[in-house]
Amino acid sequence: MSIGLSIHDLLTPVAVIDEKIMETNISVAQEYFDRIGRNFRPHIKTHKIPALATQQIAAGAKGINCQKVSEAEVFADAGFTDILITFNMLGSARLERLKALHSRVNLQVVADNDVVVDALAATFSEDLPLNVLVECDTGSGRNGVQTPAAALELARKIDACPGLTFHGLLTYPKPSSETDVEAFFAQTIDLLKQADLECAVVSHGGSPSLFDSDLVPSATEHRAGTYIFNDRSMVRAGMCDFDDCAMHVIATVVSRPTENRAVLDAGSKALTSDLLGFDDHGLIVEYPDASIATLSEEHAVVDLSGLDEKPEIGERIRIIPNHTCVVSNLFDKLVFHRDGAVTRIEHVAARGQVV
Repeated sequence: MSIGLSIHDLLTPVAVIDEKIMETNISVAQEYFDRIGRNFRPHIKTHKIPALATQQIAAGAKGINCQKVSEAEVFADAGFTDILITFNMLGSARLERLKALHSRVNLQVVADNDVVVDALAATFSEDLPLNVLVECDTGSGRNGVQTPAAALELARKIDACPGLTFHGLLTYPKPSSETDVEAFFAQTIDLLKQADLECAVVSHGGSPSLFDSDLVPSATEHRAGTYIFNDRSMVRAGMCDFDDCAMHVIATVVSRPTENRAVLDAGSKALTSDLLGFDDHGLIVEYPDASIATLSEEHAVVDLSGLDEKPEIGERIRIIPNHTCVVSNLFDKLVFHRDGAVTRIEHVAARGQVV
């Protein structure tokens, strides 16, 4: 692929990123967190590209959020030194890699149970203690201790381990639950104060909660990833408009077997099968009333029922994914453009890093 080539001449399927929209997304989010006086820690699982994390840090972000040790290793190799991993660490091989990573960077991890804390405590020593945040379930129904009292109990356990330092609290909330999150945090912080435990970090999170973070005044930082590209789910959450979506998957209509069926060359290897509550697999920009009904590996079947104008064989269309983070992980490279002309091609460095 040549710099300056029109994205309309690229082989499909291909994931392209609009530089101007992405830059605006980065600056708008950072300006919001600067205005409310809160640290912002981008989650790199959305793009998995060190060059983009560099842009986020340059805009004012504080450190990065990774999901797995392998992701964090890629970014440590790229020079990033302030890394939070938001996943329970278990298994001797993984913990040894975590220990090696800790010797290179300023590392924080999470825990929500005794088994994880015991494993961390057996791995790390007081000469280089590891910062650990207690993960709290404030309503999302995923990981996390269930009550403020349980958070205090786990914080005490962490504090008693010579190789660990209790560093604070963390949650990944369900959208529009700021009142519940604040109540959980406030009560837990009060219990920690009564126990003379310092809570340095109170980490709120999620792109669907991005511009509501000020409604959680106890939080000291926010973590989010999807905002850099945005996607169909972010539009539904009210955090952006379709014009704010920087990623498109360009696909070609390769067949029209019937009047109301089109087939695209972008199947599950290019579009996520993660519906996120939608009835179909992405929004076709040129035909928003069409429905990407099913995916197989290499084919997307589009229902054209009810459309007056329908795409023809050979026509190229743009798709806004339901969930952009998964799409990034499907491609070896993302193609960036400005006004339709290719500006750069970035290797998705942490693609497939899932351990």
